[in-house]
Amino acid sequence: MNDEVLIDVRAVSKYYEDGKVVALNGISIQVKKGEFLVIRGPSGSGKSTLLHLIGGLDSPSQGEIYFQEKKLKDVLKKSLFRINNIGFVFQTFYLWSTLNVMENVLLPLMEIRLNKREKLERARSRIDEMGLSNKYFSSVRGLSVGERQRVAIARALVANPAIILADEPTGSLDSKNSENILQLFRKINKERGVTIVMVTHEKMAEGLYDRYIEILDGKIQ
Repeated sequence: MNDEVLIDVRAVSKYYEDGKVVALNGISIQVKKGEFLVIRGPSGSGKSTLLHLIGGLDSPSQGEIYFQEKKLKDVLKKSLFRINNIGFVFQTFYLWSTLNVMENVLLPLMEIRLNKREKLERARSRIDEMGLSNKYFSSVRGLSVGERQRVAIARALVANPAIILADEPTGSLDSKNSENILQLFRKINKERGVTIVMVTHEKMAEGLYDRYIEILDGKIQ
């Protein structure tokens, strides 16, 4: 981890229903390059809202978010910015059930200027990294939940993003699979230097992350 700030969230608030519902209230945090940051809090605390704002899936009502010192709302206008810089992993995987493992992992590369062989090699490498080298052409419908989450992580990594945003990535998994997935995230963080911001309501073993913040009622505790 170095001291360069990758994400800078400055006094960000998010309101819904014309201000009647306050999801986030004046949040300010910095995420450094190569850091593994965990955002903890109960359901409805605003942690997933914060993650979606960092990923540009939603816009703040007030405040500003910066990506490498540039306003996120400005860099999001650039073609393929999100694909090239931000990988997402969700609790519900969001895999295409009609596609096999390889086809799902290849999806983010569709618009990236690589030739077919380079795309296949990169997808194969990420699938191998997830321990699924015997599943390239398996239907995702036939995979276990743990395997499906590994496919989702491979897909998030395939475009070599600077940051992975993981929203309750172990929420659908049993305790053994949860532990395996968390270890996998730490390995990716350490070996590849990918910045990870993970939202969870669970306590994680120290050593699996660098830092955590607690959110309650839209504010950092």
